[in-house]
Amino acid sequence: MKQTNKVEGELIFGIHPVIEAVKAKKRKIISFYTTKPEPKGWQDIQSAIEGKHIPIQYVDRSVLTRMADSTDHQGVIAWVGKFPFKKNIFEPSKHPLILMLDGIQDPRNVGAIIRSAYCTAFNGIVLIKRGGSPLTATALKSSAGLAEHIDIFMANSVIEAATLLKKAGYTLYMATFDGQNALSVEFQKPLCLVIGGEGVGISRSILKEGLHVTLPQKTADISYNASVAAGLLTFLVATKAGSIK
Repeated sequence: MKQTNKVEGELIFGIHPVIEAVKAKKRKIISFYTTKPEPKGWQDIQSAIEGKHIPIQYVDRSVLTRMADSTDHQGVIAWVGKFPFKKNIFEPSKHPLILMLDGIQDPRNVGAIIRSAYCTAFNGIVLIKRGGSPLTATALKSSAGLAEHIDIFMANSVIEAATLLKKAGYTLYMATFDGQNALSVEFQKPLCLVIGGEGVGISRSILKEGLHVTLPQKTADISYNASVAAGLLTFLVATKAGSIK
């Protein structure tokens, strides 16, 4: 395990995140840590790395729990290269449908939203350094590893992100409580759907930068969980924009 102190990288855990990182081929797989006997699902990882010479270290399950700082590792941890964030903002011709997460602080929600975005044919994700959760191993686990297959740009601030996106030609659609019923909106690509943080919503500094859309709900005194709202909206937007049928 000393190797992890010498090679720049990060830990990911869970069967699906590890398999998807191998399949995506976007970053180097440095080493694996697992138990003996191997956990359920290990054969799928072995199939994915067939022919690759990647060191495997067998350790006690309690060691994996300490490494992951979680019991949710499913008996598998991989030491991998840093996540390859996009260096520049998206281009409408290549990424006509993107999603921005403004102040989502729960890494599980971040991962779940990324998973929904990928499943509904969104081409890219914008994360915000200031006020939002980073793309942690927990977020990757919650995305079922699908974050490995979608382009992600990390902006310094929400204002920077909104400015860059509008300059690039994107229309911003803001998920708020005071907007037009999302069912009646004609979403036009290239677009960026903006989902605000739990409880706080979208930052006031960018509320005037886009069109407000609202998911209908039973009464005004309740609200969807952020990841649930994002899942519903990504499906709706992608369907109405013609990205999925």
